[in-house]
Amino acid sequence: MAIKIAIFEDNDALRESLVYLLKHADGYEVTGDYNNCLEAATIVRVYEPDVVLMDIDMPEQTGIEGVRAVKEARPQTAVIMYTVFEDDEKLFQCLCAGANGYLLKKTSPSHLFEAIQQVAEGGAPMSPSIARKVLNSFQHGKSKQYQLSAREIDVLQLLIKGYSAKMIAAELTISFDTARFHLKNIYSKLHVNCGKEAIAKALSEHIV
Repeated sequence: MAIKIAIFEDNDALRESLVYLLKHADGYEVTGDYNNCLEAATIVRVYEPDVVLMDIDMPEQTGIEGVRAVKEARPQTAVIMYTVFEDDEKLFQCLCAGANGYLLKKTSPSHLFEAIQQVAEGGAPMSPSIARKVLNSFQHGKSKQYQLSAREIDVLQLLIKGYSAKMIAAELTISFDTARFHLKNIYSKLHVNCGKEAIAKALSEHIV
């Protein structure tokens, strides 16, 4: 079944290029493309996209507000921020608003397709430079405060890199159930409910 995608991007040329690329690639269906996100909540409720590509800098309402509206209207829709911004503050704001991934617009089409597949499978894809920012935030560390084990730190670092539970299991050569068990423990120790909240807390508190 094709992955249904909605695009919110005010750069007409870029938006049209994205639509063209996705419509001519197997496994993707563009449900709509928009130059602002004012009606984002209604759009996702009506068309039920699996994935939203959301620009940050748009007229009248920012993509940060847009992702929040999407998540409130339809939490199961995954949102990838697609932006030129690399600063920590916007990254943190987007993750706190509910973004599932964060890609820079210089990302190649092949990596964009990979990211859409990853986020549709429950991952949290990020451009390499963004992932480095997130990982660097772990260097100052509060793992002892939260009593994270060495294995939980490994799992959390892979989560930050955008790995789903299935991918974490493969990377660490453990069972899927074991990976889910570690994630459940991490969420409990950090007092969060899901992966994106764990990432947001890690960013704000420099955990690990």
